[in-house]
Amino acid sequence: MAVNWADRISAFSRSPSRFLSGTTAEAFLAELLRELRDDRASYSVKVLLLSPLCEHPTVLCPSHSVGEETALELMSVFAQCPPKSVQFRCHLLLALTSVLVCTSCVSGRSRASQDFLDLLLQIAQDNSDLHGDGALRSVRATACDCLRELEACSPGLLSQRLELLSGLRQREASRLHQAYAGLHSLVLRNAVYQLTQESGAGAEHLKALLGGNTSVSWEADSGPTNNKDSAILSSLIQGPMGTVPTLQTGPDCKELRSVLSSLLEESYLLTPLCQAALLHRLTEVVAMVPGVPPAVFRAQLLRLLGTSEVCLLHATLLMKCAFTDSLFSVEDEAFILKRLVVLSQHPLLTTPEKLFYMDCILHFPENRPISCGDGDETLPVLLTARLASALVPTVFNDSATMLARLNLLSLVYLEEGEEGEEGRGLAYLYEHLTSLLHIVENGGSREIVVTFFRAAFLFLLYFCHVERFSNNLTEKLCKLYLRHTYLAPHLINLADQTQEKLTESNWAVGLLKALQGVITEAPLAQLTLQDLSWHLKMLARVAEEGDIAQPTTLSFLSSVITPSSSLCVSGNWRLGNSLLGVCRRLLVHPSLDSLLIPLADILQHLNCRYGDTDIQDHARLYYTLLTTLSREKLAGVLAQGLTKGGGQVKKRTLSCIIAEGEGLTSLLTIHQTEKAIFRLIEAHPEPREETQCDEERNLNQTETEGGPGEAKAALEAYRAQFDDPSFASEISLNYRLAHIEPVNLHFDQLFSIRLHFNLTDDHYEELSDISVPCLFRERSSPKVRLRLKPRRPYPTTLHASAIFTTQDGISWLTVLPDINVAFQQAFMSPPAPPAWGRGGRLSLFEGLWDEISSEGGETDPADSATSLFCCQLKEAALIALVEKHFLPYLISDLSKEEEFKVLFFLPPQSHVLLKIRSEEDAVHFNIATDNWQLLPHVSSYLLTITSSQEDTHS
Repeated sequence: MAVNWADRISAFSRSPSRFLSGTTAEAFLAELLRELRDDRASYSVKVLLLSPLCEHPTVLCPSHSVGEETALELMSVFAQCPPKSVQFRCHLLLALTSVLVCTSCVSGRSRASQDFLDLLLQIAQDNSDLHGDGALRSVRATACDCLRELEACSPGLLSQRLELLSGLRQREASRLHQAYAGLHSLVLRNAVYQLTQESGAGAEHLKALLGGNTSVSWEADSGPTNNKDSAILSSLIQGPMGTVPTLQTGPDCKELRSVLSSLLEESYLLTPLCQAALLHRLTEVVAMVPGVPPAVFRAQLLRLLGTSEVCLLHATLLMKCAFTDSLFSVEDEAFILKRLVVLSQHPLLTTPEKLFYMDCILHFPENRPISCGDGDETLPVLLTARLASALVPTVFNDSATMLARLNLLSLVYLEEGEEGEEGRGLAYLYEHLTSLLHIVENGGSREIVVTFFRAAFLFLLYFCHVERFSNNLTEKLCKLYLRHTYLAPHLINLADQTQEKLTESNWAVGLLKALQGVITEAPLAQLTLQDLSWHLKMLARVAEEGDIAQPTTLSFLSSVITPSSSLCVSGNWRLGNSLLGVCRRLLVHPSLDSLLIPLADILQHLNCRYGDTDIQDHARLYYTLLTTLSREKLAGVLAQGLTKGGGQVKKRTLSCIIAEGEGLTSLLTIHQTEKAIFRLIEAHPEPREETQCDEERNLNQTETEGGPGEAKAALEAYRAQFDDPSFASEISLNYRLAHIEPVNLHFDQLFSIRLHFNLTDDHYEELSDISVPCLFRERSSPKVRLRLKPRRPYPTTLHASAIFTTQDGISWLTVLPDINVAFQQAFMSPPAPPAWGRGGRLSLFEGLWDEISSEGGETDPADSATSLFCCQLKEAALIALVEKHFLPYLISDLSKEEEFKVLFFLPPQSHVLLKIRSEEDAVHFNIATDNWQLLPHVSSYLLTITSSQEDTHS
């Protein structure tokens, strides 16, 4: 029976542990090796068989001995493989390298490793393919890659072969010259590093090493280095040359200089990435051998200083970091810095490239640096305000570029001291910050909001001491908050981060105090529930500051819960919890003695009047703590469970002082589930049989064909309803609430479920919470209807969470899987009067189509657009597609028309019109819409449904 190796290898790659549960690694490896030796198997199958050894060598070869035996078997297969099986030979070499390296056979100096190394060197020297098939050269290229991998994993392995590798590089005239050059430079760098680690090594040892031997000396002192040496080799250049190990050779290094000159002269033949790697390694070599002057690189500088390649410029900067004024003059340094400034703003470069160049400016390796900070961002002396002025941030920059420029310019103007404060530089940065603030104030996107607050933090980080700017920023932030209270989390985070970074500054406390003032002085009559929720979060943060007086906060809370307010009657749990959050922080405030009576009155009022039992219980608990414990004990109980920005009272601490013990604490605490307990599953409406009344109505609609008559009149009558203030369109989505497997008996019966939804964008209005009485695993799933009010009918994702109670009375919070709202879920039939019938809707369709196509009427021509989508569909497949996806929105008669007309209404006031017709070459979907931004979503939707229809009928 033939073995399906493709399925077996695929199963192993997906999950080796699961695959090996039905067999053993030893047995599977034996099968692979047996099949590789079988002459009847094709080479394409044998290439597939090698993939487990390449991807999971340690799974199949768990020990050194198994790895060596496997390698010997593979080399035997390689010896029997005909030369023309190029692809298989290449994969064999790669598999051998993976097995020997991963099973530590190379570092263990095994015989199999020595044989394989001899084989690779033999292949590398075989240039018989120069005048033959170019495909055979792939084996040499693979052998060279394997040698480089072995040297990288075991540095010094090829140190005795430097002369051989140099000769191979110089003789190679094909594209493999680049691979040989990279291998030669890597081995040279590792060999020199090894000499630096040997005591007493000098010029004679270096000369002998460059001369080389004819065999690999496994027992020599210059054998492979350990893993620690390999890690050090990856980053030799760390700054000043005192950190680099050196080899004292004296001035007699002409052999090494000759090798370096030869490599550098040929470097221009390599690709930019290979050039950069070569230069990096040779820089390390020269840095480790003081006897070789850095001037050996002088001939390459002219080309490198004018390069437009990122990797080559980076190699140049590494060279400058290593050699400073030994290689680079003051003029060179000034030129590089100016070039970095130019490249940081070049319009043809990508954003990551420009950000890299700005980062190079901040970490510029100066010839004679003033600062010696490790990794700190410092400006080079030559970067003046005039030179840096080309990098001033603007509101047209992308967020990352804008913040990087702001950071750079802030450092520039900070260095100027008082002169910078009075000059235009700092004033411009503040004007830029206020411009961003105005964009946020006028409804900027989430990205702009985040960018503004990051920019504000950067500005304060450098210029918080400039009071005329920092105080003015505080005022503007307070005004911004009153207009957009949803920015409260950003303001709280700004205060927290500023307070953490600027420990000696009181700006964060001043901001919080100012926000407290504008919140408590705002007229309550204009306060919405959403604004109140954000105000309470902000006041909770203000209450954490012991230096801010809290009487105005208590007055505000008293005003909010007065009998004239409907807040207590509504019993909004989230709002009540926010009220308690402020009170909880006031309980540990240093000035609690002066707040005692008004705070107790507020808690007592919540206990007696608030319309939610959970809030009443918490208020009663806090009132009891406040009136029975001393200030010190109260602070000890509550302060441990509070952190800035929120927190819960610790369960074990409360249980020590409450008479009812830990049981009451658990009942008063909302616990977080580790995983989601239930989820919302989309519920499709059940098909409804057509009744006799439906038949009569359809008959009447057919008889009143024509509706209002002309298309223009129909369009005017249709649009008139949008002017009605009571007109409101929303999308209704039906879901079912269902448990998630695996079964957890503790959550089989759930009660008082409160679903809460958060938006991930601003395409839709905020959603109200939804209450579900209960969810039992053994009963049918309850239905949940989401009512979405679109601002823009685009696809979106909703974050969902829920608070519920289990049978034992414990409250839980769980996070539900995200809800994806697809574009087609916004489709609705146009809200036309029912009496119109098909004729009226057809007139409406024609009126909208003519208006969009002619760019006239009430539709804004700038928003209208037409398009064409084509696909290959047979007639039966097209009819099936229309019946499945378009039937509720079909304007024309499905059985009579050669052209199908479809009209979608997308709230709040957008339309998409389709004319579908079969042509000779394809099916044409002519699209018209009064909102051109919908076209990408329409095209994506059509592509999805037509592709699935093609698969169904293929």
